[in-house]
Amino acid sequence: MSDFTVDIERQLSRLGRDIQQFVERMAPVVDESQDFTPKCDILESDEAFRMLLDLPGMKKDDIQIALRENVLTVKGERAFSPSEKERFNRRERRHGAFSRSFALPEDVNTAEVEAHFRDGVLEISMPKSDVLKGAQSIPVD
Repeated sequence: MSDFTVDIERQLSRLGRDIQQFVERMAPVVDESQDFTPKCDILESDEAFRMLLDLPGMKKDDIQIALRENVLTVKGERAFSPSEKERFNRRERRHGAFSRSFALPEDVNTAEVEAHFRDGVLEISMPKSDVLKGAQSIPVD
């Protein structure tokens, strides 16, 4: 390759970085005002509900789960601090305290709710109760 070609490639690479930095200053990739909010999926089968929350980088001791009056609350804090010698050049991953609450359907057997934490995913299994299955329908006059 000629020196001219190498110089053009360097200039284009530098131009690309400059454009990316300009765009990020004008329209930031993330909103710094938002705290960490874990993403959640809720699945339902005939027998149970299953909730999956993404909690990467957390330990099970950092998570609290409470169930009160058919409201399931998951709380925790994902903390990260760079060392004194480091500073962020880019920051997209969210950190901080979070709390998510979910109203459970009446047919959840709250006495048998189980939680497992594996590979950064909190799985909460909520079996359905047989109590409502045998409920009698009441006609409206």
